[in-house]
Amino acid sequence: MNLSMMENNIPGYFGRLLDVNLTTGEIRKTQLSKEILKDFAGGRGLGMKLLFDRLSRPGISAFSPENVLLFMPGPFSGLPLPSSSRTCVVTKSPRTSPLKSDFPDASTVSYSNIGGFFGPELRFAGYDGLAITGKSEKPVYLYIKDDQVEIRDASAYWGMGTDELETRLIKDLGSDRFRSCYIGPAAEKLVPLASVLNTAARAAGRGGTGAVMGSKLLKAVCVSGSGIPNVADPVRFHELLEKARQSFSEDTPSRKWWREGGTTNALEESSQGGTMAVKNYSEGTFNEVQKIGTGASRKEIWKRDFACYCCYLACKKSGMAKGAYGGLVHDGPEYETGSMLGSNLLISDLAGLSKCIGVADNLGLDIISAGNIIGFLMEAYDKRLINKAFLDDIDLTWGNVDATIALLTKMGANEGIGKKANLGVKKLAEIIGQGSEAFAIHVKGHELAGWNVHKAVDWFGISYTTANRGACHMNGGGPSPQNQSALRDSLGICNFVDEWYINDISFANIMSAITGIEWTNESLEKVGERIYNLEKMFNYREGFRREDDRLPERFYTDAYAGGPAAGIRVDRQHFTQLIESYYDLRGWDKLTSRPTSAKLNELGLAYLDTEYR
Repeated sequence: MNLSMMENNIPGYFGRLLDVNLTTGEIRKTQLSKEILKDFAGGRGLGMKLLFDRLSRPGISAFSPENVLLFMPGPFSGLPLPSSSRTCVVTKSPRTSPLKSDFPDASTVSYSNIGGFFGPELRFAGYDGLAITGKSEKPVYLYIKDDQVEIRDASAYWGMGTDELETRLIKDLGSDRFRSCYIGPAAEKLVPLASVLNTAARAAGRGGTGAVMGSKLLKAVCVSGSGIPNVADPVRFHELLEKARQSFSEDTPSRKWWREGGTTNALEESSQGGTMAVKNYSEGTFNEVQKIGTGASRKEIWKRDFACYCCYLACKKSGMAKGAYGGLVHDGPEYETGSMLGSNLLISDLAGLSKCIGVADNLGLDIISAGNIIGFLMEAYDKRLINKAFLDDIDLTWGNVDATIALLTKMGANEGIGKKANLGVKKLAEIIGQGSEAFAIHVKGHELAGWNVHKAVDWFGISYTTANRGACHMNGGGPSPQNQSALRDSLGICNFVDEWYINDISFANIMSAITGIEWTNESLEKVGERIYNLEKMFNYREGFRREDDRLPERFYTDAYAGGPAAGIRVDRQHFTQLIESYYDLRGWDKLTSRPTSAKLNELGLAYLDTEYR
């Protein structure tokens, strides 16, 4: 490890990026400046800055060797802070597209957040991030053990599903101390909705990150480290750490909620509130939700709770279903997997749902987009806009587990109807026509997640339409929560726990102890705002404009028939006012959605103002 590089850096960081070019085989340790770390924190923010600068011209294909695939933990990752496991996978998306652009390959930024143990291990190895460019001539994987970095042959692993690969890597590496991220068969076949996974079921699922990895013929990244990040003020840090541990160990109702069922608890809560994706977003309440919720899962499937690095909540659940769809040890359902492959398809068979989740994860598919696409095709089939011949003889009726598995398998193989499905609902609607675009549920080509909009348009309507990666339920319903989300993704902290990092154990106090720089809540949120606006400028450079920030038409025209949101439609004028108020708060031009000169200058991004108008 280059100690001089560390000595010239901000405490809490190693000050170096691992740079790998798979075309040339060159491996470098690139120094990161104090300024870039202070301005963009790490994780999503640092990844965004590197992507913006390295893709210096718009319109580069996401599958081009020029595209950069970045694995970015944050400054909290690798420290023993509760729920500090997160890593952002940042790249240019193969999923999204604007309504109009001068560039055929225009797309948004993609940032997808993943838990587990990979990010902390990358930091233990002495890196603040990993940047991968180029394209290998044959399948390879990266072997990283502290300063020892090698590009190794992965031909023997090519074609493996993620379950088999996880076990095989541990065996072949000769140690369970390695933490790995990898792709499944779908990414190898450049399925645009393919994910990056680790520990077989934790997925950087959104935005086609796995497809970009597959385009580089990179099967896996395996990391083992023996170091630890330093901190500027150990005494202060350990005082805050002890307070954080005490806070997380308290047995409050909210902590019990996470420990008992994790996000699966939200299935019944969302259904009861009328905010669930049901039958391709045509309803908000699923009458059979109790069959796939926490109680049923605890009774019929779950055998184990498990946690990410340094997490007290253990919100992940795993087990094995019995019967015709049994025999597969897997995790879930969680909220998104349970809604998108459950309620959205009217599947209430818990064992069958578990099987669908396992198949999708083993293939390495983004379950959110996959479930949305299948729901769209089920509705098109139900309305007789397509027939069985279009679906390769799959009888894609509502609630049909076998048909769902058959289509997922086709999608993973990228063949037949699967190849069409993998184009996403935006392009499928163009192929099918006949008014099907009215129930194609996407923003900028990115399919919506499991939260419906009708009853929560002020939050989820804004969240989906203004998200920089295309429709995103984790984005937040206004500028401040969006800035905070970008900040959390950049620090390496879990989105589910910020309600407990308050007062003495605020992110600002912890960052001050780590870095020796005195932060305030306001100055840290400014970092999140800078990141969000840089992402926006990336998209603007690609050709995205005001007209791309739009809701699917269904939400304006179709009301729910039942549940607490029965009869509700989104009012078009009201939503237009919401969007314009949002732009005002953001300091963005209401006609184009571009950040104004004053806003760019305020955020230290004035160097972008003379370009990309």
